[in-house]
Amino acid sequence: MGKCHPCPPLKSLSSRIGGMLCNYGSSNKYKKLDSKLERKMIAMKRSASGQSNFKSIDSIILRFPQFREGLRNLRGVFEQYDEDSNGTIDREELNRCLEKLQLHFTKEEVEDLFHSCDIDGSEGIQFNEFIVLLCLIYLLMKPSSSPDNTLKMHSLQLEATFDTIVEAFLFLDKNGDGKLNKKDMVKALNEASPWERSPARVTRTRFKEMDWDKNGKVSFREFLFAFINWVGIESDEELPDSGT
Repeated sequence: MGKCHPCPPLKSLSSRIGGMLCNYGSSNKYKKLDSKLERKMIAMKRSASGQSNFKSIDSIILRFPQFREGLRNLRGVFEQYDEDSNGTIDREELNRCLEKLQLHFTKEEVEDLFHSCDIDGSEGIQFNEFIVLLCLIYLLMKPSSSPDNTLKMHSLQLEATFDTIVEAFLFLDKNGDGKLNKKDMVKALNEASPWERSPARVTRTRFKEMDWDKNGKVSFREFLFAFINWVGIESDEELPDSGT
């Protein structure tokens, strides 16, 4: 397999955000939402019964062009709700966005979503954060007992993109506990070619790219931010090597 080269954008992003998370004391701030996501992932892993379209890290990376295309299509949606065109969506704009999408949340739930996605503490949701926010909403509300309480993006491609990102996380979550740990990453990185073990440094690098708060575990929210940056929605750079 090809030699691994750490992905520079992810490395710098994880370092920057890791510092921010420490400064903002994020552990408690994100705990409630991450716990909901963890329970959701556990349930989805069980329902999948071990079936997955992914067989290796490489099979995920090969989908990057499709991921990139699907997520870039959200740019128009973001600009529609960024009413003052300042590059961010503030709380008032987010509330109007949720109303137009016919999504009903309590004030506390909106605050949880806002803070969980505003990772730089700028009090505004930027484009990459907006993607995470919509994906989290889509995941948390699926399946819904009420047909009126679903994410109305009117885009089957977007739903398929979100579903596939979730499936990638579930593939990496080898023990099905709703979060990723280093053992999960070691197993996933070595799964395709067990006779070519990834060096320990490769696993550590890949894991650090996602484990921003350095607690040894990666929530779906952390994974989602890293994954979107890894895919590279703002550029047409070459895909990073899988490192396996």
